[in-house]
Amino acid sequence: MSVKRILQLGDPLLWQECDTVENPASTSVMALAEDLRDTLLAFRSANGFGRGIAAPQIGEPRRVIVIDAPSAGFSGALVNPRIVEQSEKRVELWDGCFSFPGLLVKVSRAAEIKVEYANLTGVQNTLEATGDLSELLQHEIDHLDGVLAVQRAVSPQAFCTREEWERRGSE
Repeated sequence: MSVKRILQLGDPLLWQECDTVENPASTSVMALAEDLRDTLLAFRSANGFGRGIAAPQIGEPRRVIVIDAPSAGFSGALVNPRIVEQSEKRVELWDGCFSFPGLLVKVSRAAEIKVEYANLTGVQNTLEATGDLSELLQHEIDHLDGVLAVQRAVSPQAFCTREEWERRGSE
């Protein structure tokens, strides 16, 4: 389809809760998923990083995310994803975002989660995720709820520019 402009931190659309998708198998949802994938791949090509994107990041307030993270164990579109279980165990990590690509935020996320979602044919699925995939799904699902990583900072000092983070050896 096409590469879309990614909304940047400060755009009020990023803070809005997204609408539930009524028909995951509709042509409009399939087109949105293609736009998300094209936009993700173009961003990664230009910037050297990126594994997931949520529909509100391209100005579409619908509950759709696209993940392209084969090394983490999943690639595809998730429609109406929701976390139905999460472990008590937490992990802290530096989280980045296409909507503020020069900034990293140290956040705390559940180490393991279970997500229910529909695929692009409308079939309901369950995905159990740990490690990188768990934190990525939590980040993208937060977008659907109008929550950004900057709101999840573990402290007021939990911010770092990407340039400084790389200079310090990606701690």
